[in-house]
Amino acid sequence: MALLQMNGAQVLVRLLLAEQVRDIYGIVGGKLGPLLHAIAQHEQLRFLGLRHEAAGPMMAAASCAGSGQIAVALGEMGPGGLNLASGLGVAFNNNLPLVAITTNQHRAASYPHSGMFMDLDTVAVTRPITKWNAVVHDARRLPELVRRAFREALGGRPGPVHLDIPQDVLSQACQFDEAEFAVPPARYRAMGQTRPDGADVRAAAGLMRRAKRPLIVAGGGVIASGAAERVRELAQRWGAPVLPTQMALGVVPSDSAHFIGHGGLIAGEPVRQAFDGADLVLAVGCRWSSWMWDEQGPLARHARQLISINIDPSALGAPALHEVAMQADAGAALDDLLAACGANLGEDTDRDWLPGLKKSRQAYEEKLQTLGGQGERGQPMHPAALALAIGEALPADALAVFDGGHTTFWSNDLTPVREVRTRFHEPGMSHLGFGLPYAIALQAQQPGRPVALITGDGSFGFTLNELDTARRYRLPVICILHNNAAWGIIRAGQRNALGFEMGTALDDTDYAAIARGFGCHGERVTALDEVGPAIRRAMASGLPAVIDCQTRFVPHPAMPAFGSMNRYGFEALSGAEAKH
Repeated sequence: MALLQMNGAQVLVRLLLAEQVRDIYGIVGGKLGPLLHAIAQHEQLRFLGLRHEAAGPMMAAASCAGSGQIAVALGEMGPGGLNLASGLGVAFNNNLPLVAITTNQHRAASYPHSGMFMDLDTVAVTRPITKWNAVVHDARRLPELVRRAFREALGGRPGPVHLDIPQDVLSQACQFDEAEFAVPPARYRAMGQTRPDGADVRAAAGLMRRAKRPLIVAGGGVIASGAAERVRELAQRWGAPVLPTQMALGVVPSDSAHFIGHGGLIAGEPVRQAFDGADLVLAVGCRWSSWMWDEQGPLARHARQLISINIDPSALGAPALHEVAMQADAGAALDDLLAACGANLGEDTDRDWLPGLKKSRQAYEEKLQTLGGQGERGQPMHPAALALAIGEALPADALAVFDGGHTTFWSNDLTPVREVRTRFHEPGMSHLGFGLPYAIALQAQQPGRPVALITGDGSFGFTLNELDTARRYRLPVICILHNNAAWGIIRAGQRNALGFEMGTALDDTDYAAIARGFGCHGERVTALDEVGPAIRRAMASGLPAVIDCQTRFVPHPAMPAFGSMNRYGFEALSGAEAKH
């Protein structure tokens, strides 16, 4: 037996290395000193020092969304842990696993806390936005608790976990057998795919063979499972349209014969037509968020039958009722369905079904193209025209993050998508400002690819301080702003619904000058024909860049549908209140 004398921080780092963690995001802090020192001893670990702790979990979530690799976010005690909470919501609501680690007062003054400065019950703060969390009261329990943290984060429905480690536990001396750190993850957590029940597969295959107007809805579970190719094969054999959710962009490319839009109702009328006409919906790794609701609830209610596949049992049967449900990994379930359906799948599919929806999608795209042609030189750009110009100018291998309330609608429609893990929304929490941290993490992971953030001016203001992080680490992300100098959707709502306006103006901020102040490349663009050249100049600069494009607010055609999803149950409630 080879005994090692170690402190808690060294033990923790060895356990992270066993899980092949590479990226750690955070802000240096005094109480984190032992952990930062331990991290610095291992060149396999990459620490990015940030300007705000909230960006750390956003970056860790992006690491997982971009590559499937789990990452770590750090927070100092008190305010550091409190700041982490904002970013943890991004990971939790989008089912993206990460490990958050905070420190706290020493054990004699914490849990319960004794009133020292920076006191915080960080476990209580983060409990609602993590799958699991715990306090480590003794360094000798670190192997047990860190392994459980990874087991909880990666098992079943994935998500963030949190360990709060008091400062003296990080420096606590203890002895461990060297063999403790050679235990592979397969010894303490399940690594294989969960297969569906055979009877459910047979029942689903029977329904699928008889379907005349099938629709495939592909969610984030397809991406997590690496099952995009199986969705494409099934769509081809079945003659089915495919609707990827916002967490599954690229499951089918936007130029695919099976693509009818993505992201739910914000993809326009073809999506509603697909749900209205389908006789069978196959939902794979989709939890039916309100992006696919209207005022009466989930759009899946229109289909006569629903087959639902999800690794999370709580996502089966609610909010949409099913005919057949499978608690299973998306890829494993699709493998079994493809085998069970046989070569004759699609023989009964209505031959006009998919072409009719594609024709509707083409008409919708032509409508957007027409909108993009509106406007006169000298006016701020139409957002559709700007979105089209951005989509045309981005290199084919570029990664793109869509941030901002209204901006994301135009980006969603008009930025070509060719493959999974190349276009990124944040639909679960819809946290404005997540985009720059996301883009920075993606650029750190894939330094050879262009990374673009397409965002609104309001959203960009939340985290623009991280331009400093991008510049310090030489990560040349390109931030392209739809700058209409306002909280556009809020202003429209105030004016149209209530006849007033307050606090919506964001005039006269020069974001290009701010970028240059951080040592980045910055340009202001007022003419449409300058968008492409500005993007190329930004890429050639080798610096993080901000391209501040002057736009005007024009409501996206999907705004009424977007509004309807937020009225679910409201009319009934309002009517009931009116009677009392």
